[in-house]
Amino acid sequence: MISLKEKLHKNELTIGSWITLGHPAIAEIMVQAGFNWLTIDMEHSAIDLDEAQELMQVIELSGCTPLVRVGENNPYLIKRVMDAGAGGVIVPMVNSRADAIRAVEAVKYPPTGKRGVGLGRAQGYGLTFEKYKKWLAEESVVIAQIEHIKAVQNLPEILAVKGIDGFIVGPYDLSGSLGIPGQFENVKVKTALAQILKISKKMNKTAGFHVVSPDPTLFKQRFNEGYRFLAFGLDTLFLGENLQRSMKALKHENTRT
Repeated sequence: MISLKEKLHKNELTIGSWITLGHPAIAEIMVQAGFNWLTIDMEHSAIDLDEAQELMQVIELSGCTPLVRVGENNPYLIKRVMDAGAGGVIVPMVNSRADAIRAVEAVKYPPTGKRGVGLGRAQGYGLTFEKYKKWLAEESVVIAQIEHIKAVQNLPEILAVKGIDGFIVGPYDLSGSLGIPGQFENVKVKTALAQILKISKKMNKTAGFHVVSPDPTLFKQRFNEGYRFLAFGLDTLFLGENLQRSMKALKHENTRT
């Protein structure tokens, strides 16, 4: 089976989603939909490390790749989620070459990185360390989140860092850094996104985008633009939007005269 890392390097389409509710049943339901990867969000959720590890177990055992969006570009946080069994990390606010290097070094063991060695779940609790060490060097994934105009300005230097496998645009924070949060049709946001795609194509790096609203039309738009590492929706929106749509239809049907 082709790994997520290999698909990223071949610029093949992979589809993932976001988990913000820390119950294993959420992951179990979502993997059955056929996602290539699922990201456990530890930045904007109440999920703690114990819950994250349980989610990783469910995702991994279902043949899907578990990623973790850590709360910050912090070696301690990254080390802990990797030791718990993450297939890779999505690192927020990577705005410079130095930020990108810091993220890679936090994931990788020496001599590539600076991560300390632990014997947690990822290492088979000490029984499969050599196997894990090989996997870490060859298959672990580091994704830079591009969500600030500073990151756009420094994107060539960020993508040139060895060990950065791709990036994903955080549209809300990117628009927020321009002073117009959520205004995705504003010319400033569109110009920034056009610049991102131009640079990624020139450097032959896989471009990612989080299509937050679970709307297939928006997904197709981003795919046609050239994004291939695509997050689609998140657990709470799948639940909330479907409930609201169903209830609206029920109320409409039962109030017809």
